[in-house]
Amino acid sequence: MSSFNKSIYKLKQHNHLTQLNKPINQSTDQQIANALTIDVEDYFMVSAFADIVRFDEWHKYESRIEKNTHKILNLLDEHKVQATFFVLGWVAERHPELIRDIHSRGHEIACHSYNHMLIYHLTRAQFREDVYTAKSILEDITGAAISGYRAPSYSITKKTLWALDILIEEGFLYDSSIFPIHHDRYGFPEANRFPHKIKRENGTITEFPPSTYKLFGQNIPVAGGGYLRLFPLQITKTAIKRINEKEKKSAIIYIHPWEIDEHQPRLNGKIRSKMRHYINLRSTMPKLKTFLHEFRFRPLSDFLNSSSIC
Repeated sequence: MSSFNKSIYKLKQHNHLTQLNKPINQSTDQQIANALTIDVEDYFMVSAFADIVRFDEWHKYESRIEKNTHKILNLLDEHKVQATFFVLGWVAERHPELIRDIHSRGHEIACHSYNHMLIYHLTRAQFREDVYTAKSILEDITGAAISGYRAPSYSITKKTLWALDILIEEGFLYDSSIFPIHHDRYGFPEANRFPHKIKRENGTITEFPPSTYKLFGQNIPVAGGGYLRLFPLQITKTAIKRINEKEKKSAIIYIHPWEIDEHQPRLNGKIRSKMRHYINLRSTMPKLKTFLHEFRFRPLSDFLNSSSIC
């Protein structure tokens, strides 16, 4: 059983699920702010299909990134919510007006690498060149400093912690790449579940891990991507509320523009890849609308000086 399916099994089978579904009284005035993050990449750029779509072929595929990102932007405008957009340098080069639009609406622009290569497939020199190139492109387009980074497919793991040194040297203030779960492609199960500072030889960087819910001693991913699409809305909502109320922490939620696009072209990848990518695409937008209605959100950089970061 894959780690993805194990997470589902634990949430659905354990009798703690009954407790999860109990309503929680929460005062709007005292509501903890959470962070909404969007990884700006197109459907053919994802790691799940990297074995059938080469980077040098990206330009051949129909781009749907502008249409889907604008749908998200308009929804955020409706709810007066500002978010963090982790943008690929390759996307920014080809759609600079989209990046300017995101920035002009008050959202934070952060870096998601140049071409979505997994860090553990790169040398240190290649990684430095990648982040320098992507950061420079984004800063040239927005005219603002880029302070945040998220690795493709959360590929900062135990073996690639050296990437943090390079991020610090390249001027990044925070990272959101260490996912404290078990997964076949990424994950650092022993890592801190909540925002914290990481000290390295050449400085300190703040880490913002995607949110997990602790169950049976295991960290269950609850607030983004395929996990968000697959888990019932009530479970995800209640997990976020528990993180806010019981643990007194902010949740970090992530989505991709292609996840709101159920009519995107189908790619003929491996069965597991297709399952992860295409499952419940039609559920993303309704769930996102519910979250925007029921929770408060701010960009990640707003949390940098929070007293809750250890």
